[in-house]
Amino acid sequence: MAPDMTPSKRPRIAVLANIYKTHLHTQHIIDRILDGYGWGGVYYHPQLDVVSIFVEQRGEGDLVPERAERHPQMKVYNSVAEALTCGTGSLAVDGVIYIGEQGDYPQNEKGQTEYPRHRFFEEVVTVFRVSGRSVPFYLDKHFSYKWEWAKEMYDTARKMGFPFMAGSSLPVTWRIPQVEMPLGVTAREAISVAFGGLDSYDIHAIEGLQCLVERRKGGETGVKWLQAYRGDAFWKAHEDKVWSPALFKAALCRSHTLRPGRDGFTDVYPTLQEMKALARDPVAYHYQYTDGMRCTIMLLNGLVEDFNFAVDIEGRPHPFSLTEYLSRGTEHATLESYFNPLAHYIEQMMVTKKEPYPVERVLLATGLVCAGIDSLFEGQVRLQTPQLDIHYQPGASTLRTT
Repeated sequence: MAPDMTPSKRPRIAVLANIYKTHLHTQHIIDRILDGYGWGGVYYHPQLDVVSIFVEQRGEGDLVPERAERHPQMKVYNSVAEALTCGTGSLAVDGVIYIGEQGDYPQNEKGQTEYPRHRFFEEVVTVFRVSGRSVPFYLDKHFSYKWEWAKEMYDTARKMGFPFMAGSSLPVTWRIPQVEMPLGVTAREAISVAFGGLDSYDIHAIEGLQCLVERRKGGETGVKWLQAYRGDAFWKAHEDKVWSPALFKAALCRSHTLRPGRDGFTDVYPTLQEMKALARDPVAYHYQYTDGMRCTIMLLNGLVEDFNFAVDIEGRPHPFSLTEYLSRGTEHATLESYFNPLAHYIEQMMVTKKEPYPVERVLLATGLVCAGIDSLFEGQVRLQTPQLDIHYQPGASTLRTT
C-alpha cells in the first residue's frame, strides 16, 4: 500500500545547492518541487512549501532570481544556517533538500571533483544541534568523494535519528521491461553496461545494479574486495572471461542506444573489434560480495548511452535483464522524466518522515565508487574492502508502473 501522502500541514522546506542553472540537477529536482511534474498520468503539485534557498555559486545563468520572483514564499539567504533558520536563529523548517552536484569546484589528484557535500552536511547538522531538533534531509547522489567523510555522515544521521535519503534517480525510475528483480532468489553474478564519467556516472551504474541485487536471498552482505580495469586491461579481462560473456551480452542487448547501422554496424550485436573501436577508454569495477556473488559495472562511452543490467539467477536458464529508463533530451517532459519518481520519493520522506528505501544502499555505493577510484589510482590493483561490511535488508519495491 502506498503511504499516506496527505500531511497534517504542508512541510516547510529549505533548499541548498551548489549551483542552480538550466539543465542541472537543481533545476531538474527543485523545479519539480516548486512547479510540479507528471505523476500517475496527471500534472501533480507536491504538498511541500519551499520557504528558503541558499545557492553557493551564483552568476550568469543563475535561476534563483526568477524562481524567487515567481515563488515569493521562497526567501533567498546567504548561508546554510540562514536558510535553515529563516533568519530566526533556530531551525525553522521541516525538511532540507541539498543538491550537492555540479558547480565549479577543484579536482584532487585522483580526478574526483571536491564537491562540498560533507561541508554542507556539517553546517546543516550544526543547526540541528544548536536547535535541539532535526528534520528529514535529502542529499543528491553519493555522500562524498572521501569514504571516511561518507561513513561519518551516515553515522551522524543514525546517531541523531533524522531520516536521511540520498542517491541516484535510477533505482526509482521506470524499468524496461516493467519487472522487478525477484525477492529472495540466489543470484550468482550481475553486470551493468553503462556510460559516463568516473565519480559521477559510476555511482548511477552501481546504485542501479545494487537496487536489484540487494533483493537476493539473505539481503545485502557487504563487499569483500574490488578491482578496477581500464583500457587494454579491460579488454584483456573481457577476453579472459573475468566476467560472464553471457551476462555482458544480455545487458548490452537491452540498450536502446546500441542499434543496427550505428557507426557502421551491420548487425544488432557488435563484434569485439567494433566494440574496441567505439569504446576507446573502457572502465570496469569488478567486485565480490561476502556471500560470494560477483558484480561488474562498466562505463563504455561510445558504445552505449544508457544503463543496462543482467543478473544470473540460480535455477533460471536465461539471465534476468532490463534497462533503467532515461528520458535523454526530454528531462523537462512533464509525464515521462526519470526525475519525476525521485521528486515523488523526496516528497514522501518529507511528509511521512520515513526513509522510502535503505540509505545503506547509498553508503555501500559510495564506498564502491571510492574503492574503484582508488584501485585505478593505485594501478588497477585488487583492494580488500573490510570497510564495506555493510548489511541491510531491501526496502519495499520502488518499481514504477505509472
